[in-house]
Amino acid sequence: MQVGIVLEPYCIEGVLEAGCDEAGRGPLAGSVFAAVVVWSPDERYWEHEDLAMLNDSKQLTEHQRYHLRPLIEKYALAWAVAEVTAEEIDRINILNASIQGMQRALAQLKVQPQHILVDGNKWKPYIPEGQVLEVPARTVVKGDGKYLSIAAASVLAKTYRDDYMLRLHEEYPQYHWDENKGYPTRAHYEAIRQFGVTKYHRKSFKLNK
Repeated sequence: MQVGIVLEPYCIEGVLEAGCDEAGRGPLAGSVFAAVVVWSPDERYWEHEDLAMLNDSKQLTEHQRYHLRPLIEKYALAWAVAEVTAEEIDRINILNASIQGMQRALAQLKVQPQHILVDGNKWKPYIPEGQVLEVPARTVVKGDGKYLSIAAASVLAKTYRDDYMLRLHEEYPQYHWDENKGYPTRAHYEAIRQFGVTKYHRKSFKLNK
């Protein structure tokens, strides 16, 4: 492994392994986004020096995340991003929505992974359309700080969700979603008290404090 890369490139060597992660479980508003990244087991693009800083997105600056996103999309064998709306979150809860988002992203892949790595400790069997057997999967607590595929997925999920929240901010600037990204900050709670809730708020979440 190249010096500077501290995460593991795979869990099972030599197979198409998909790393999954989500962004936006905690916010009071907006969708949860999920992403999946598959590295080629033959090309070893994860060793490229441009990807040396790749890590859990929460450990990276905003500038680093946006620097990495096009590189991940360039060097990954396959990647996909999916969204689960606030309305869906209210209907099925945030845990199920996070899993559903990751499975939606998996269904968008142009390749069929042979193994799935999931950030967290919860998962549901994933059976691709037209198949009868589920794809083997492993949940990994804090996996975005352990495996490169999950770390890459965390960067994609985070940056695409941030872009989405910036678009919502243009529609509802009084909630300061350009800064808080929908998370429960003092300013966000105050805006809810002053202006009420929007169609993007998660009604099943505690929206007052």
